[in-house]
Amino acid sequence: MPFEFSLAQLTVLKTSPPEISKIAAECGYDFVSMRQIYMGLPDEPDYDLSKNKKLMAETKAVFADTGIRLLDIELARIFDGMDVRKYEPAMETAAELGGRHVLSSIWIPEREYYIEKFAEVCDLASQYGLTVELEYVPIAAVKTLKEAVDVLEAVNRPNAGLMIDVHHFHRAGDDPAELSKLPEEWFRFAHLCDAPGDIPTDNEEMTRILREERSYVGEGGIDVASILNAMPIVPYSIELPNVKAVAEYGYKAHARRCLETAKKYCAEKVTSRK
Repeated sequence: MPFEFSLAQLTVLKTSPPEISKIAAECGYDFVSMRQIYMGLPDEPDYDLSKNKKLMAETKAVFADTGIRLLDIELARIFDGMDVRKYEPAMETAAELGGRHVLSSIWIPEREYYIEKFAEVCDLASQYGLTVELEYVPIAAVKTLKEAVDVLEAVNRPNAGLMIDVHHFHRAGDDPAELSKLPEEWFRFAHLCDAPGDIPTDNEEMTRILREERSYVGEGGIDVASILNAMPIVPYSIELPNVKAVAEYGYKAHARRCLETAKKYCAEKVTSRK
């Protein structure tokens, strides 16, 4: 099975949908992974295609001209006081562009509440033919593989799945052997990157590396192969923010190096658990 790769928004954060699509196509990616749910993070632009028909038309044109495809949109966060229906325009956008998945994560500790809301996100996404992939994050409320599995078992929705981010998996101290015990249908794509092997004990430093200084695959301290080889082969969305690399090379050259290093690493070290 050939490897497929997507260019994630965080890797080239300030690019618009047509820009990220052009970069991905020109660098040789198969997909793009777009942020269509605005999070209000520092320096984050709002490129909501449901509100910008000109950008939507430009994005569709790039898709048609290059053959690039949409893998997923992000981020359907679960948080206190949320209104699940506010995610519907982004889901409509994803469906209109031929996307497959919606990425979600949980940022509130009350289990009963987040189980209910995650189930609602899944039910809403199912109306658009989309799956919802739960990503656990070391700075969020659901931050380990065990906690994410608990959510998926509790909601028991056929379109709910598990999205493993290599950085987060390593930071959680999870065991790759546990991945091989999980249902194959839970795995639909994964986030690929590398990072320093030492796990920060300070939450601010953890966040800084997570958002600003991940490493090219094979150039950090994470045993990436052991994680990927415990899962089925799925599309790998390269989420590799590195502000120093972007400042030095620019978005396109950074995205190209992300892909080149990932392709080389996967060709040499990744096999399916099947």
